[in-house]
Amino acid sequence: MENTRNISDEELTKTSEIIKTLWTYYGERIVGQKDLGISMLVTLMTNGHILLESVPGLAKTTAAKVITDAVSGKFSRIQCTPDLLPSDIIGTQIFNQSNNTFETKLGPVYANFVLLDEINRSSAKTQSAMLEAMQEKQTTIGGEIYKMPEVFMVIATQNPIEQEGTYLLAEAQLDRFLLKEKLDYPNLEEELEVLSRIENDVFIDNKPVLDLNDIRYLQEMRKRVYIDNEVKKYIINIIQATRKADKVISPNLAKYISLGASTRGAIAFMEASKAMALIKGRNYVTPDDIKALKYNVLRHRIELNYAAIADEIPVEKIIDAIFKEVVTP
Repeated sequence: MENTRNISDEELTKTSEIIKTLWTYYGERIVGQKDLGISMLVTLMTNGHILLESVPGLAKTTAAKVITDAVSGKFSRIQCTPDLLPSDIIGTQIFNQSNNTFETKLGPVYANFVLLDEINRSSAKTQSAMLEAMQEKQTTIGGEIYKMPEVFMVIATQNPIEQEGTYLLAEAQLDRFLLKEKLDYPNLEEELEVLSRIENDVFIDNKPVLDLNDIRYLQEMRKRVYIDNEVKKYIINIIQATRKADKVISPNLAKYISLGASTRGAIAFMEASKAMALIKGRNYVTPDDIKALKYNVLRHRIELNYAAIADEIPVEKIIDAIFKEVVTP
């Protein structure tokens, strides 16, 4: 498959070296969680946003901080609570009595990497305050527009919805996240390694190994990765199958879907698969890159009904059924 955008061998080599440096830095500080690392890297290369779901204490915050430290970026952490206000995130105008003027105080969202911790414990009004920042890369305070940094990535965490004090995110909010990753508990060996690294102060030396220019380079190379029209059609067939599932998969499974993926899901597949291709050392996308991302891209874009919850049907089962039936080019 020919790459018409002409990523040279030298550029591909440089890209692979940057990715390897990031991956090594991550692996030295995070035990296990390989899927999380790949998802974070894909999100970073697309300048997108990622939603992480797990119970507390599984290194979500640590992973976000590790990525920030690796590239010497600006990190900001926002702890979401029911009383958090939109102005606590984006900022507000404060009246200065000394000169009788209003001054703008920018909020913590103006950073390269923003950890929005336990997003589903905040109110819908506060969640919606992030929409403009995430989608438009800007916010508006007092009629003035404030641009986000060129490298801007929101890493939102949420607790399982079964936990007390949590709320479902709106579909429009969920769709703004490029990927959704679910984390599980480490095994015995991994948990033992975590204790050993903590005991050996592995997090003391957090000197950056790259800078934001390297991330911009990755993002530029990702844009130039070739994706054939047949692979694009494969993506579209998958997305459309989520909307017309009764014509693709068994009616016994299709009945559980109340809403399929939007066009933003197709865009997410295309952009994320380009990043996945570079991670695998290629300058072109294959169907395997799409398959590798199937859960991450679709699990938060396919909405299941209450019958699925009652029958304990996970969304991953629906996704597997769709990929089994859609013909691979």
